[in-house]
Amino acid sequence: MATLGAAVANPRLWVAGDLNGFFGLFTNVLLNVIVLTGLCLGVVQLPADTVFGRILPALGIALPLGNLFYAYLAWQLSKQEGRSDVTAMPYGPSVPHMFIVVFLIMLPTYLTTKDPMIAWRAGLAWCFIIGIIVLIGAFVGPKIRALTPRAAMLGTLAGISIAFISMRPAFQIWEAPWIGLVCFAIVLIAWTASIRLPGGVPGGLAAVIVGSVIGWAVSLIGWSDYMQPSAVAKSFEQFGFRVPLFSSDVWQGLSQVAPLLVTAIPLGIYNFTEAMNNVESASAAGDNYNLRKILLADGAGAIVGSMLGSPFPPAVYIGHPGWKAVGGRIGYSLATGIAIAIVCFLGLTALLLAVIPLVAILPILLYIGLVIGAQAFQVTPKSHAPAVVLALIPNIAEWAKTQIDGALAAAGTSAAQLGPAKLAATGVLYRGLESLGGGSVLAGMMLGAIAAFIIDGRLRSAAVWAFAGAILAFVGLIHGAQLGWAVSPLVALGYALFGATCLALGAREANAAANT
Repeated sequence: MATLGAAVANPRLWVAGDLNGFFGLFTNVLLNVIVLTGLCLGVVQLPADTVFGRILPALGIALPLGNLFYAYLAWQLSKQEGRSDVTAMPYGPSVPHMFIVVFLIMLPTYLTTKDPMIAWRAGLAWCFIIGIIVLIGAFVGPKIRALTPRAAMLGTLAGISIAFISMRPAFQIWEAPWIGLVCFAIVLIAWTASIRLPGGVPGGLAAVIVGSVIGWAVSLIGWSDYMQPSAVAKSFEQFGFRVPLFSSDVWQGLSQVAPLLVTAIPLGIYNFTEAMNNVESASAAGDNYNLRKILLADGAGAIVGSMLGSPFPPAVYIGHPGWKAVGGRIGYSLATGIAIAIVCFLGLTALLLAVIPLVAILPILLYIGLVIGAQAFQVTPKSHAPAVVLALIPNIAEWAKTQIDGALAAAGTSAAQLGPAKLAATGVLYRGLESLGGGSVLAGMMLGAIAAFIIDGRLRSAAVWAFAGAILAFVGLIHGAQLGWAVSPLVALGYALFGATCLALGAREANAAANT
């Protein structure tokens, strides 16, 4: 009992495994910061002064605040439960939202106005609205979590991890396999087999070091031009200390709020749905956090970040079980927050992007995707496996649609120009992908829940969820491209008939049971 009491009174802020967790989470968050930096500079054509002087310093405040708060929650939970194995929730810029705010909000605004600053302010306003919606979700999310089968929540989370976290890194690894496969081997050996690397070097750090050495060696001897020495020299132009400041830019962006609500409302709901699923994932791994506190931190981070100059809302990350598995506890979150702040304040993103091969970092993301995908099957009842698979499918459909859209855009056309019939003639069922993938996170959770209830023989509960699905489809929150009235009426009718079928057969089954 003395050991337990000591653990309750003095939870350790740093353990050896935190080094693994830090290099894993830090490189994960850093990768996303590097990507969003590239999107701002290359897609929206924002001036470098705005990116390195406003957006990144704003992230340097918003992200560490979340990391520090989640570390505090982990310390508090460790103290309350007398456990030394509590792992803090991971936190960083929301990956889907990075691309959504750039390609659905900022880029269209830029193309219309030819002014990247107006596009940036629209992104700030959109991020602010996302934060407000997430704060509202903090008060309804816990109730939704209590009513939703675990297979539905973890299944749709697995869909996100497979489609949007694992797929792209996997493809990029095979574009530079002489770097990526070696780094992937190190990550798998260190984190799945738990084999100690020489000198006790953390797996994530070892992968980055080895990948960088190979990348530069191969480039310097002339076998590849993957690494560019000139980019390193150029990156020093952005070095300097920058302090974020509150400004009125977000309010200027809110002057044209109506178009922003079309994507902000469903994606705000997506945010708290994903957070709810991630909290459930942590609970399945042994750490039961207060969902309301997690969501309040997410919403506050988005609002503070937007007011300081960042259009990228932060979020609780997928991957808690992965960081727990490699030994991360409380300190890895604290260290990540501090390191990210330093990188953002000093403008080091450009230097790191020039020195470290991107493909050396990607195996870490692939590993996290593997862990989350596996967890959905490992911690849910075996009988619910079909429900998990069903919950995966909408996210895969949405991913496939983005690939088709990108390919068509590169060819100078679009699905609308070609028409669904012409695509269907070549085996591309675009209309079905578009419908199934609309609102994919929420749609996956709805379908997974319905299937789980049916598997358990709870047809009345399945009917209730199907009728709820009909309402959500009717207004476009699932299986639709926008919010509105009668957005997907035939899909809504399908859900309603599904629910009616469940009620009818459930009543028949109940009558048969009563007569035996």
